Amino acid sequence: MPDTNNHIPQEAFDWYDEYAHGGMDRRTFMAKLGGLVALGYSMTVLTSALLPNYALAEQVSFNDSDILASYEKFSSPDGHGEGQGYLVKPTTEKASYPVVLVIHENRGLNPYVKDVARRLAKAGFVAFAPDALYPLGGYPGNDDEGRALQRTLDRSKIQHDFVAAANYLKSHPLSNGKLGAVGFCFGGYMVNYLAAVDSKLLSAGVPFYGTPAAKTLRANIKAPLMIQLGELDARVNKSWPEYEQDLKAAGVEYQMHMYKNAKHGFHNDSTGRFDKESAELAWQRTLSFFNEKLS
Repeated sequence: MPDTNNHIPQEAFDWYDEYAHGGMDRRTFMAKLGGLVALGYSMTVLTSALLPNYALAEQVSFNDSDILASYEKFSSPDGHGEGQGYLVKPTTEKASYPVVLVIHENRGLNPYVKDVARRLAKAGFVAFAPDALYPLGGYPGNDDEGRALQRTLDRSKIQHDFVAAANYLKSHPLSNGKLGAVGFCFGGYMVNYLAAVDSKLLSAGVPFYGTPAAKTLRANIKAPLMIQLGELDARVNKSWPEYEQDLKAAGVEYQMHMYKNAKHGFHNDSTGRFDKESAELAWQRTLSFFNEKLS
């Protein structure tokens, strides 16, 4: 009998990554997991490791006295007309703060990403986490439904919505005028895109396991970047060598951290992909980077 708690095969995580990014339907994904069950693995253990449990992801309570959270709308004339996001600010009284846009994965503004925004506010930043699914009623409370909904939206309009959100946050009355962005998976791609689509928009970007923007845009990048990658994330990592060449050609200040034995999604503490040591190191590096570049 396999040790199902500690030795879930990497292929199961690869299947989940393919399923989560549209390369495999749910029926096929579950059938493949069923094959592991036939080998002695528990379906309960497999699904609990692969699918999110958002009760595990709350590191900063929305009731924390050091922060204040609210939902704020912004105009997006080139996108879906109007967007909404989760704004979290410190309760200390200062005239201005460095500001950070927080960008979710390909499933809408789930509880994990909202908690990331609270973590940033707890660390002294004003954080804003838009929900790409706002035009469809917002994150539905279920990742599978969220992924399906996000696929129905026009990709270019989503990108315009995040540009609009970035401009909203950068010009916020509490902003010191320096904007950072951090994102995960799809959100990592969006950080790369924001840095490339408008060279004056970001002052710093931290994409976690995100693919680069279109090659034609990369020469526009001026903002310093901190690239966070997991060693076992073959799908995203194969884009890095060419992206690095283009960053060098454009004279971009960048650093890349590859986390040993870390999977795609290693920062997400609501799933079995979470790697506590790598996630904590990556997050401390992120905060230090933003403190340096946005102060």
